[in-house]
Amino acid sequence: MTATGGEAGAGPWRMGAVPGTAGAGEWSGNPRAGPDAWRLNTDPEAVRRDLSRLVLTLVELIRQLVERQCVRRMDQGDLSDEQIETLGLTLMRLEEAMTELCERFGLSPSDLNLDLGPLGTLLPTDTP
Repeated sequence: MTATGGEAGAGPWRMGAVPGTAGAGEWSGNPRAGPDAWRLNTDPEAVRRDLSRLVLTLVELIRQLVERQCVRRMDQGDLSDEQIETLGLTLMRLEEAMTELCERFGLSPSDLNLDLGPLGTLLPTDTP
């Protein structure tokens, strides 16, 4: 299994023999492999799922950064009461839109939090 939950070699990029033969989707170990050694898995459903997950992850990261910036500005007293109200409503709508998009693509919020190995996760797990 890989970090994305799929089997090794099941991602969009595969290196190895021709599909359907022994070792398909795995590296053959031949350092002089030809230009066809890397193959792109163009399963439309896998591409759609992975691309939507990537895009939603980036949108969620930006949403959380904007939210933290708004909280910082409110704490500093840089905003009027009207601006705070407008920002609060906007941030609530953005969060609702993200929840709706996740549901539409069959993703949970935890699916958007990529594991970066020793660096931890992409998105903070604590709330501001």
